Amino acid sequence: MTDRKDHWEKVYQNKSPLEVSWYQKRPTLSLELIAHTGVDKGSPIIDIGGGASTLVDALLEEGYTNISVLDISSNALSHAKERLGARACAINWIVTDITSFKSTVKYSLWHDRAVFHFLTDNADRQAYVAALKGSLAPDGHVIIAAFGIGGPLKCSNLDIVQYDASRLCAELGTEFELVEEAAEHHGTPDGRQQKFGYFRFIYRQS
Repeated sequence: MTDRKDHWEKVYQNKSPLEVSWYQKRPTLSLELIAHTGVDKGSPIIDIGGGASTLVDALLEEGYTNISVLDISSNALSHAKERLGARACAINWIVTDITSFKSTVKYSLWHDRAVFHFLTDNADRQAYVAALKGSLAPDGHVIIAAFGIGGPLKCSNLDIVQYDASRLCAELGTEFELVEEAAEHHGTPDGRQQKFGYFRFIYRQS
């Protein structure tokens, strides 16, 4: 875990958020899928690995008021706080590794763009799913975006796991009902194209 944290702290120490390959000026597809969940704008939402992402800005602009952003890198979150200025006070910032996250809140929506696919170890994936189940309200919504089949094999010099719907459903288990999926060809700041899959689930507790 320490090595993983060190890696991401150095990434955000040495690069501008505008330079990293996963940067999006506006996370359009994430926002569309969040809207499709129909969650109330005052319901608790968490963005996993949100880091310096602009999703939090867009959610605030659209009137969401109960937002948490979790990231392993305090440097990444510092970029987001600086960008938001006074509005940063409205956000619950959480610095931790998702595989050790124990929530005291039951979230209506869990959003993860490009964290789960970095978990190449089965034990880490199981810990992620345990954290997910422990964090969601009954019938809570989950949006996970990951590199699709045929997409990159590495990101930020780290190995990743590619996913399609069947692979991701197998990892999450039968309590998660897949209700929507979408594909995205993400253009990186240096002009490359990356294939992503987006998957929206509802947590049907047994």
